[in-house]
Amino acid sequence: MTVTDAWNGPIGLHWADHPDRYNAMLARFDEPLFDAAAIGAEDRVVDIGCGSGPSTRIAARRAPRGRVTGVDVSVPLVERARALTDPQEFPYVSYELGDAQVHPFKPGGYDVAISRGGVMFFADHIAAFTNIARALRPGGRLAFICPQPPLPDSEEREALGLMASLLGQEHPAENAVAVAMASLSDPERVRKVLGAAGFEEIGIAPVTATTCWGRNAADAVDFFVSRTPGLTVSDAVRASMADSLLPYETAEGVLLRAGVWVVDARRPL
Repeated sequence: MTVTDAWNGPIGLHWADHPDRYNAMLARFDEPLFDAAAIGAEDRVVDIGCGSGPSTRIAARRAPRGRVTGVDVSVPLVERARALTDPQEFPYVSYELGDAQVHPFKPGGYDVAISRGGVMFFADHIAAFTNIARALRPGGRLAFICPQPPLPDSEEREALGLMASLLGQEHPAENAVAVAMASLSDPERVRKVLGAAGFEEIGIAPVTATTCWGRNAADAVDFFVSRTPGLTVSDAVRASMADSLLPYETAEGVLLRAGVWVVDARRPL
C-alpha cells in the first residue's frame, strides 16, 4: 500500500472519523508554527496537507481579510474539512483535493504556505517544494513542522512501541507511513531540499511539546486499538497496554513528549 493509498484508505478514514483526537496530538505545536508563518491580516495562505482543516481555520482567523486554501491528497479528509468549516464563519476558506507535488497552483498566487506535518509524504521532496515555491509570490514565506528523529528512549517511541508489541504488531516506526514521516527528520537534508527548490533564509528550530493520546490510560488504549479496523483485543492485553501508559497519565490526559522541527524559509524576491 502506498502512502497515498493509506491516506485514502484506513488511515485517512480514521483521521477523518477522529479529527478532535488527532488535533489534540498536534495542537501544542500550533503556536511555534504560526509564529514562524507570521500570517498577516490580508495574506493569501495555502495549507499543504491540511487534513480535516484545523490549521486551515487557524490561518483564516489570522488572515480575516485574506483567503486560505487547504490542499490534501485524502478524499475523506478533504470531505471532513469541508463539513467542519462553517462557510458563514470562514467565507474565504476553501479546500482542494490534490497532491501539492504536482497540483496546478496559480503561479505567485499565495503570500504564505504552511503545513502542520503534511510535507513529509511527498514522493519527490525537491519537486514538491519547487511547485510550492512557484505558488508563492516573490518574497513569499513557507513555514512547516516535521518530526525530529525519535530518540531510543523518547516517550512516544517507547510507549507506542510497547503498545504495538503487546498487540503483536510491528513497531510503529516500521510501517510505510511512519517511514515517510521520518523523511525530513534530518535538518541538513531539509536545508538541501529547500535550497534545491529555490528557497532562501532557511531556519530550522527544535521544539518539544506533549501530544495528548486520551483522557486516561484506558481511553488512550481504546483509541490506539481503534486505528486497526476489525482488531479484537482481549481484556488482559488491554489492561497491560493501559498499565504501560499509567506513567504518562496527568490531569490533562495521557501526555507523551515529542519533538519537531519548525522550519521557515522564503522565496527570493
